Amino acid sequence: MERRKPPGTEEGWYALHDLRRIDWDAWRAAPDRERERALEEGIGHLRSHVDLAEAEEGGSAVFSIVGHKADIMILHLRPTLEALDRAERRFEATAFAEFTERASSYVSVTEVSGYMHEELVDGIEDIEDAGMRNYMQQRIYPTIPDAKHVCFYPMDKRREPEYNWYDLPFDKRAEYMSAHGDIGRQYAGKVSQIITGSVGLDDYEWGVTLFANDATDIKHLLYEMRFDPSSSKFAEFGPFYVGRQFQPEDLPALLAGEAVPTDGTDSASGSESGASADADHDGNAEHHDDETSHGGGSSGRPDTSPAHEEVDTETLAGRLGRFGIDLDEHVEAGYGLLFTADADAEALTEAVEGLRGNFEHYDTHVLTAVRADSGTTAVISLWKNERAANTASGFLADLQGVSSGVGASLDGDGEADRGAAASSHGTDADDDIRGELDDLNIYAGKPHGEDVYAMVLYSEADVETVREELAPLAERFGHYDTHVKSAVYANEHGGERSAVVSLWETKEAADTASGFLAELPGVVARAGADESGGFGTMGMFYTVQPEYREDFVETFEEVGELLAGMDGHLETDLMTNLDDENDMFIASQWERREDAMAFFRSDAFRETVQYGREVLADRPRHVFLA
Repeated sequence: MERRKPPGTEEGWYALHDLRRIDWDAWRAAPDRERERALEEGIGHLRSHVDLAEAEEGGSAVFSIVGHKADIMILHLRPTLEALDRAERRFEATAFAEFTERASSYVSVTEVSGYMHEELVDGIEDIEDAGMRNYMQQRIYPTIPDAKHVCFYPMDKRREPEYNWYDLPFDKRAEYMSAHGDIGRQYAGKVSQIITGSVGLDDYEWGVTLFANDATDIKHLLYEMRFDPSSSKFAEFGPFYVGRQFQPEDLPALLAGEAVPTDGTDSASGSESGASADADHDGNAEHHDDETSHGGGSSGRPDTSPAHEEVDTETLAGRLGRFGIDLDEHVEAGYGLLFTADADAEALTEAVEGLRGNFEHYDTHVLTAVRADSGTTAVISLWKNERAANTASGFLADLQGVSSGVGASLDGDGEADRGAAASSHGTDADDDIRGELDDLNIYAGKPHGEDVYAMVLYSEADVETVREELAPLAERFGHYDTHVKSAVYANEHGGERSAVVSLWETKEAADTASGFLAELPGVVARAGADESGGFGTMGMFYTVQPEYREDFVETFEEVGELLAGMDGHLETDLMTNLDDENDMFIASQWERREDAMAFFRSDAFRETVQYGREVLADRPRHVFLA
């Protein structure tokens, strides 16, 4: 008798879906004083758990459930079962719990399996692919999305005589899982998920928690999956629970029969005394681990005095642009920080990831990332308000290797200057420039209906090494309908840097890809010749007819000599796709937008365009990093 070998798994945080019904008769009959006490204790309990005041890591969220099965679902993610047990019992100790009864619950643990990567046998560390390791870590240590809607259900794989999942060979099961995943990837940016395993922990084998801002996206996804053989032949489902995420402070509105989240407050925004990075609030998360515990006395709270120098908005935006941060893509940011570091970017990334995990528990956090450019490493952190940024400033300044930091308000007058000072990645980044070029009959992509988002990174590692590392990433990207292409380009004239270009149909997909691309060896930021970052324009998709390739390269050299004498020109390189020598782009750096536009209006550029019509296989498309 043959016994199938189970695929390897790696577990992360334990999960508790705690589903409660409200005893409405008891609530209506209770005196106002008892109801006020119940609400006060209920809000306090839920807020402290959402803020992780009693835990070093994990996550919690609260949902209003629609339908008869339950009224409230509390989701907890914690490192241990003991931590889940404490959270559950502490709720029972509140006055609010007296007005609820348990409708259901589900215990499980986040997991990834060998279906995702066959090298997963003894643990994630066995996976050589750094990008895949990072992706798996995100799956087992997830951040609870702040999406409006949730859908939770448990499920099994069938063990019937005709359709027995566990009797299938591994390769067949992996094939089913891959095809199943292809459907899910079509909903990237619309639906996100937390998958938990529950064999031996609860009545089903898995728990699936889906999050979306549009509940019909969840319906469409599951409807399409029902026709996939992995579901139609082998899946059995438990009860479904659907609801809306709300902040603990909205509990009185829920009990009063009002809509939650309350008007003006979506699921991602707490009250003033809620999920902000205000160190004066008693319910705020404390930081206990070694890398994030700084100052502030025995409570473990950070010293909230800012550790950075205040600069003006334009100066900060210019510096952020140098490291590839476009403030127009983060319009919710109200305050920005940039700390330079002597440490290597790769070494600093690990410490920052741990810190970012804590920051992301606050709805005031926008972005924290490590960037490098021309040998300089920077830690960049954007927040919705200055108070939260000042709290983060102390943490960032204490990172090993960090030297100095600057910060600036991004509200008010500075907002108007963002487009000129910051650098953005995408063909939709500067419609004004595109409009000007369109008036000059210069093809700029989006005005003609083609909307792509470019993620462009430069690497100083050996170009063949970068090519080999990108290959498996590009293959995985190819499973997504939003992926256009990813390739490595080398400098036609032997420059030290190669370029990794990844094109996507949506900004969300490009942003997701950037996390994986940043793991490639030797990655630094986009080309930039000075501290201010300047103005960059990139002409992409110069697909040359093979018989004219040599002429095109020679003409570029002539144009390069012309550009060298133009006001504001910094640098221009011709980059060639390693997989297709006829696919090129020109990366050009200018001091100011006006300098670049002067070139586009020149007779020399018009002559170049006329020449291009003869030698190019297609019209050039320009993607701006401006």
